[in-house]
Amino acid sequence: MLQIAIGIILGCCALGAGMAMIAGIGPGIGEGNAVAKACEAIGRQPESKGAVTSTMLMGCAIAETTGLYALVIAILLIFVAPNMLVDILLTVAPIA
Repeated sequence: MLQIAIGIILGCCALGAGMAMIAGIGPGIGEGNAVAKACEAIGRQPESKGAVTSTMLMGCAIAETTGLYALVIAILLIFVAPNMLVDILLTVAPIA
């Protein structure tokens, strides 16, 4: 029974890590959209290149943090959480 519980813990951590990495899709789409709109704006008004570029880079940096947070959570779910949860399980229900 304990092996089933450990298997469930490991499986759920892997599923959670995979779902966390789905969050990487959003920043990619958002940054692509931002760059496309910045290119359009620069094409319309080339003299505003500096302002548009700096604003775009700031927005892309902020959008990228979402993907980085998702990556950190996925790494924690893969490498840290299973050991902690299995240790907790073994202290609550020791092997007979």
